[in-house]
Amino acid sequence: MYVILVCFTLAVALWFLQGQRSAIRQHGKRLPRPPGTLPFAGNGLWFLQPRHKLLDWFVGANHQTDFSTFEISVPSLPPTVVISDPKNVEHVLKNNDIFVKGSFFRSRSWDLFGNGIINADGELWKIQRKAGLRFFSNANLKTFIDAALPPILDATERSLDQAADGQHVVDMQGIFIELTTRLMGKMAYDMDMPASLPFSQAFDLASGAIGDRFQNPFWRIKESILGASLRRAFFEVKRFGNSIVSSAVGKRARPNIAGDQLVEEIHPLQDNLINSLLDHISDHQVVADAAMNYLSAGRDTTAQSLTWTLYLLLRHPRYQDSLLEEIARVLPSASRSSSLHGITYDTVLPSSLPYAHSIFTETLRLYPPVPFELKECTVPTTFPDGTWLPEGSAVIWVPWAMGRSRRIWGDDSELFRPERWLGLSGSIMLQKSAFEFPVFNAGPRSCLGKKLAELLAVAVLARLIWRYDFSEVLEKIEGGSGVGGERKSQNSLTLPMEGGLPVRVKLREEIES
Repeated sequence: MYVILVCFTLAVALWFLQGQRSAIRQHGKRLPRPPGTLPFAGNGLWFLQPRHKLLDWFVGANHQTDFSTFEISVPSLPPTVVISDPKNVEHVLKNNDIFVKGSFFRSRSWDLFGNGIINADGELWKIQRKAGLRFFSNANLKTFIDAALPPILDATERSLDQAADGQHVVDMQGIFIELTTRLMGKMAYDMDMPASLPFSQAFDLASGAIGDRFQNPFWRIKESILGASLRRAFFEVKRFGNSIVSSAVGKRARPNIAGDQLVEEIHPLQDNLINSLLDHISDHQVVADAAMNYLSAGRDTTAQSLTWTLYLLLRHPRYQDSLLEEIARVLPSASRSSSLHGITYDTVLPSSLPYAHSIFTETLRLYPPVPFELKECTVPTTFPDGTWLPEGSAVIWVPWAMGRSRRIWGDDSELFRPERWLGLSGSIMLQKSAFEFPVFNAGPRSCLGKKLAELLAVAVLARLIWRYDFSEVLEKIEGGSGVGGERKSQNSLTLPMEGGLPVRVKLREEIES
């Protein structure tokens, strides 16, 4: 027994030590390590913390290293650097063949994403992106906003009207998830897809577990003991993905016939996503994986970003007033006594509602939907700042920390200030380089849904803020500063708000009358 214990201890020590040995250099010298790096453990203890604490650690490490490239050592991670210089981020994002998802990423995310676009590299990635490009055409975006969104928003307003009448507390994160799930279900897959379906809860559980795998080097041991519910969740997600494909294949195989006439089912989009995927990919399991990948990207990130946007507006009410003033200017005939049905594709463009766009963009800066990114390099490479990485090394960039960088955003980088995105006249949206603001990625893997997410968010915010007065239900938030403390994100691959966003709702018409 003693010999086994000694061998186990030595094995663990060697495992920890391997993360602290690397050939990574900058101009021939070792890179700095962040303050608090420990012997043997390196930075591994921080990765065992809740995810919101890890993100804040990256912010502090960036400040303490003066936003220069630094090296971290974490058991189970390959030799890894953390970058925040936009030129280095550009080097990664523009060189899609050098920097790939790699085995470290795929081995942890495979059970959820399979061969989908989030995991894929090379030709498999290219063919799924080509299918997505067809779906996210400008013609389809207009149909999303003008035809598909209004009836779903009407249903959302009916739910909020009931909450206002009954003075009930509602979770706005749940409301937004329901909205984006139904929208993506109808437009991408031609299905009625409420968020109450079993797959939704299964996906949330699976996403949290995958996020934990990237932080916890002992995840295999943990899941072997406590992973029964997780395995059921993975099975449910795969089952649902396969059902999407089966439904679409069935519809393609059997036209509707009335009498002697062929009746084509009318779909509002020129090309929905599932048909585009089936047109490009012959393997139906890959299609199912791709469908679930796009569903995750389309529903979760947008709903979560809307949640954080509303949260910041509730904590900074003067920006709500400015948003209402802008809507009234753009739609002078709008009345408080009815829904804001004047919202169309043309009215939600940045040229029409720049202030609304600045609010959403500023939220993404502080609460990026994918706050942490990692890739592996396939060949030795040198960054613009002189950092040299050997083949197989990993590079991390943290949009959460970059959004709080004083070098990029100035001394007020931690403040919510939407006007930083507006020109002096207040009527023109300013642009930041995608490498300074990598929320939607950049280069060959830039986010296909960027424009849709922005237009959808502005349309939803405009209608809901115009009609309702929301008040946050303040409660003691764990880790916050007592009642009404700062809300935190929960462990996940994306950025869901822990505990949701509970609010009370009132009709503005009743308040003003």
